[in-house]
Amino acid sequence: MLSRTADHLFWMARYMERAENTARMLDVNYQTSLLPQSADAAEQGWKGLLSISELTGDFAKRYGAVTPRSVMEYMVSDPNNGSSIRSCLMAARENARAVRGTLTTEVWETQNQTWLEFQRMVSDGAFLRDPGAAFEWVKFRSHLSRGVTVGTMLQDEAFHFLRIGSFLERADNTARLLDVKFHAVQTEFFGRPDGLDMGMPGAASQSQGDEPGDGRDVEYDFYHWSAILRSVSAFEVYRKVYRNVIRPEKVAELLILRPDMPRSLAACIQEVLSNLTMVANGQSSETLRRAGRLRADLQYGRIDEILSTGLHAYLTQFLERVGTIGVGISRDFLVPVEA
Repeated sequence: MLSRTADHLFWMARYMERAENTARMLDVNYQTSLLPQSADAAEQGWKGLLSISELTGDFAKRYGAVTPRSVMEYMVSDPNNGSSIRSCLMAARENARAVRGTLTTEVWETQNQTWLEFQRMVSDGAFLRDPGAAFEWVKFRSHLSRGVTVGTMLQDEAFHFLRIGSFLERADNTARLLDVKFHAVQTEFFGRPDGLDMGMPGAASQSQGDEPGDGRDVEYDFYHWSAILRSVSAFEVYRKVYRNVIRPEKVAELLILRPDMPRSLAACIQEVLSNLTMVANGQSSETLRRAGRLRADLQYGRIDEILSTGLHAYLTQFLERVGTIGVGISRDFLVPVEA
C-alpha cells in the first residue's frame, strides 16, 4: 500500500475517534454542570476539559474567561481549533475523500453524510438548543462509522490502518481523561496534584475502616467518579464487574488494566499491536517491539503497584510511550511528519 494512502486512512480514523471523544467529554461536563455545585467547581470542570486536550493556552488567548458557552463554542464549532468536533469531522471527511477508491461505498457515504449533517446542525443551532442530544448524535455517527468499516471492508492493510488509528487515538484520550480527572479530585480534596492518595473520601480510607467524609464529600465523590465512567461508557460495566460502590482505585483498574473493557488502555494497546502485526514490514520491528512491551506491561501490571508509584507519573509515561509508537508508525508506514 502507498504510504500516502495509509496516512489518509490512519488519520481519517483518528479524527473520527477524536470527534467522538470530544463529544463524550463535553456531554459529561454539560450533564455534570446541571447538578448542584459551586461556581468555582463548575468552572474547574470546564477548565479541566480544555486541559485534557492541551488547549488551555489557545483558548485563553482567543476567548479570555472560561464560560460554559465559550468552551462549548470553542470545542464544537470553532474552525480555528484543530481539535473541535467541526475540525475533526471535516478532517475525517477530507481524508476519506482522498482515498475514496480504497473505501467501500457505505464507509464513504457515512463519512460524507456525517459532515454534511453536522454543518446543518450547527447552522440550525441544535448544539445550543439541546447539547445532550447533539453529543449523542456525534457518538452515534462515530459508532456507525466503525460498524460500517468492520461490516463492509475487506480486512486487508487498509482495514488494519483504520483500526490502528482508532485505537491509538482512544488510548491517548483515555489516559488524558484519567490523568486530568484524578488530578482534579486530588486538588479538590487535598490541594495537591501529585499522584493519587487513595485515602480520599469514599476510597481506600473507607476500606481500611476509617470514617467516610462529610455528606458533601461523599456526594461529590460519587458524581465525580460516575462522570468519569459515563464519559467512556463504563458505568454499567463497572457495576457488572465490581458489584460495589464506586471506588477510585477500581475505576483506575477498569480503565487501565482490564483487557475486556473496550476503552481501557490495555484493550486499546492490544488492538494496536494486533493490527500493527498484520502490516509489519522490514523497518517496523522497533515500533512493533515498543508496542509489544507496552502491551506486556499492561497485561501483567497491578493497580496497587501503579498507584504506589503515582498515577500521574504512570499516565504521563504512558502518553509518552504512545506518542513514541505514533511517531514510529508514521516513520515506518506513513507520510513523514516534519519536526
